[in-house]
Amino acid sequence: MRGKTMPVKSNGLLSRRQLLKTGAAAAGIGAAGILTGQGTRYAIAGNLTKIKLEWTEVAACHSPVGFALDKGIFTKHGLDVELFYQGASGQTLIQALATRKAEAGPGLLYDWLKPIEQGFDVKLFAGSHGGCQSILTKQDSGIKTLTDLKGKTIGTFDVMSPSRVAFSVALKKAGIDPEQDVTWKVFPFDLVAEAVLRGEADALAHMDPWAYGWEKEHKFHRVADTQTGTFKDRVCCVLGVNGDYYEANKEALKRVAAANLEVHQYAAQHPDEVAQWYFDTLRPGMSVETLTEVLASFTYHDHWFGDKLRDEVKRGYEDLKLTGVVDASTDPEEIASRITIDIFA
Repeated sequence: MRGKTMPVKSNGLLSRRQLLKTGAAAAGIGAAGILTGQGTRYAIAGNLTKIKLEWTEVAACHSPVGFALDKGIFTKHGLDVELFYQGASGQTLIQALATRKAEAGPGLLYDWLKPIEQGFDVKLFAGSHGGCQSILTKQDSGIKTLTDLKGKTIGTFDVMSPSRVAFSVALKKAGIDPEQDVTWKVFPFDLVAEAVLRGEADALAHMDPWAYGWEKEHKFHRVADTQTGTFKDRVCCVLGVNGDYYEANKEALKRVAAANLEVHQYAAQHPDEVAQWYFDTLRPGMSVETLTEVLASFTYHDHWFGDKLRDEVKRGYEDLKLTGVVDASTDPEEIASRITIDIFA
């Protein structure tokens, strides 16, 4: 069960057509149910607000976004959504919004922060889940904890992959210099596990579903992930929006946040359904059962809005200051307050 890069639609787009009680409490909006068909409809058919959302089609954690489009959840919230595939790199996430190929969408928290610090006009308005990346190694490697990685080589899929950025923070907090005490080595996206098996790297840092699939297939040891240790109870992916689009479409963005909240709460309760859609639509090269396990492992039941999201953004800036990615002069409190929208206020 080797991970494979999923096919991309040639035009980069997929198109088509309550809040649950837990989500409604967080959002302060009336609840309804996906399966009952009850829900607040914000616009009549033919009068939907158009918006282009970017997403990382290859990332398991983003599958609820595609599921929501296919099942009509965005339409129910008065939105005519197109999904733009932006790839697995945080840089292409930024480029998609900067070039107006998309107006909003989810991305890893750390991927947003440096460009925003440098003046990129994006506001962050919702956190969707925690967990989707791991560091793995062979069972007989002798590497059991982050501190055991000192002097070792870690394989990843990009020189500044999201996994490298995240685990550089974790290594630094564990007393390991992520630039001097470990060696990062880049391999093709779907061959990182092979590098560990061949002895070309001592460990790998990668995203799900590949990391989860390789851990299961090769019986790898999970050294760390983005749900435990320094990342326990933390947000992983956050939705951002171009500042000018938000100023002109505040009500639409509230509906995006409401739809996002609804589908992620649904995914927490029905990971098998989202996994089946993921399998049928994107063909990720692993079984529905494994995909269900992957999706069930994410903290889709947690939601970050308002003060809770602002605190996560502040902590994110503190983390990246620690690793030198963010300037030492940056004030995490000030910038977090400035760029975070309390979307349901």
